[in-house]
Amino acid sequence: MRICYLADRGAIPLGSTKKMKLAPLGSFLFLIPLQCLWPYSVSMTATVTTSTLIGTESLPVYIESDMSNSLPGTVIVGLGDKAISEAKERIRSAIKNSNLEHPKKRITINLSPADIPKDGAHYDLGMALSVMQLSGQLPENCLNGTLVLGELGLDGSIRPISGVIGHIICARRLGLTKAIIPHLNLEEAKLIGGVELIGARTLRELADHLRGLAKLPTLKEYRYQTPRPTFEMDMSDVSAQAMAKRALEIAATGEHNILMSGPPGGGKTMLARTLPTILPPMTKQQIIQSTHVHSISGGSVCKIINMPPFRSPHHSASHISLVGGGAKPSPGEVSLAHNGVLFLDEIPEFSRQSLESLRQPLEDGVITVSRASRTVQFPARSILVATRNPCPCGYLGHPKKQCDCTQQQIDKYQLKLSGPLLDRIDLFVQVESTSHRNLLDSAGIEESSSTIRKRVTEARSAQLAKFNKPCSRLTSKEVKQKIKMSADTVNFLNGAAEKLNLSSRSYMKVIKVAQTVACLNQADQVDSGHIAEALQFRQI
Repeated sequence: MRICYLADRGAIPLGSTKKMKLAPLGSFLFLIPLQCLWPYSVSMTATVTTSTLIGTESLPVYIESDMSNSLPGTVIVGLGDKAISEAKERIRSAIKNSNLEHPKKRITINLSPADIPKDGAHYDLGMALSVMQLSGQLPENCLNGTLVLGELGLDGSIRPISGVIGHIICARRLGLTKAIIPHLNLEEAKLIGGVELIGARTLRELADHLRGLAKLPTLKEYRYQTPRPTFEMDMSDVSAQAMAKRALEIAATGEHNILMSGPPGGGKTMLARTLPTILPPMTKQQIIQSTHVHSISGGSVCKIINMPPFRSPHHSASHISLVGGGAKPSPGEVSLAHNGVLFLDEIPEFSRQSLESLRQPLEDGVITVSRASRTVQFPARSILVATRNPCPCGYLGHPKKQCDCTQQQIDKYQLKLSGPLLDRIDLFVQVESTSHRNLLDSAGIEESSSTIRKRVTEARSAQLAKFNKPCSRLTSKEVKQKIKMSADTVNFLNGAAEKLNLSSRSYMKVIKVAQTVACLNQADQVDSGHIAEALQFRQI
């Protein structure tokens, strides 16, 4: 220890030659550490790996923490949102209520890279663990090669987060071997594989696991089993309507868009709702894609989407809710229907802006949302099923009921669907009213969904084997190179296209639909009969 005299201008070491004025007490004291007279910073750092979602993609984020002997407090930097700035209060309470110690020092947390906007509460757990590492409550290297995700409750519980699939994919891309996630997110994260998953329920049990005092169960590999499909409706519930059923079968096989027109009560909505029942079972990749999109939307966190989605937004839905967007871009209905069905009932009632914004996703299978801060893409590969009445009252051309609409009302109603939008629809079906007698007489004799789904699955497999994709996704170049037709068939198609005044896009769509029909008929080549059936569904 150093012996110092207490002077009026500070502590002077014994033996100093400097002149000084002693304090009135004239006493001396033993000073223990020097920082008791003047505190100075002695800092240490800790780094924890997590990630952030931008659209459906995930980028790595590194939580860098520093502790110093300044005034106690926590500062979070790195372009975080309000939820991140409030995390310091959740972290303090969670550590305290887990019977752990929150250091009474100044803590600075940086979310790197600092130029990428970050939002959400899934950084809580990583920040809490970095603080515990700084205070010596966790081993120094216990989080090496580990991705950390989770929201903290004030009681120390670890709550589920959204978009966990994207984060686990990021961990695999970074070469990390482990991922600490909320226990309730395990079912969703197990779809990925390749990363050892540690599911934690509370901060205390996770701390004991990292210190070697307890062992949490871990999961390395998981084989997902697709369940048997169960639906409330069946195609056999629809009486008659053979033409519409055939069109839906073609649509399900080749992922073709379809528009059904007819008077109210003809069965258009019921037919549309039975389309998911005849779609082929989802592949593992489709399950991962759909589950991820639904998870980042916040609508079904921790729920696995293993059946083809069926989305039916109301015509009063806003433009952003339909196509996606917002200050923090999130998926819309067109993306939530990815790998399934987007059903627009009474499509002329939707706003013109919303309908026109469907052009890109119907053509490309993705939708691009641009904002000042970022531009993101969401998948939007679905089957569009739309219905409409012939006029606002619905009875134009009805054999028994009279239409009360004026010609101006009829023209305005029918012009809601623009030519470019109609050009992107593959199948047009007229659904007529069914005789009352047929509603009961046809019970038990209609084909079931399982029978039709078997044909659709076989035809889809033939398409994948031949083109590696459904027919609707073929490019013009692939249509020319891979779809074989005889000279007579081509002449027949060209003659029909001239009479119907088909656009170039419609011309190619007829060939794609004809190829789908050929696959359903187990034919090796498209012939005139397949072209004729495709043209039959091209009449607007």
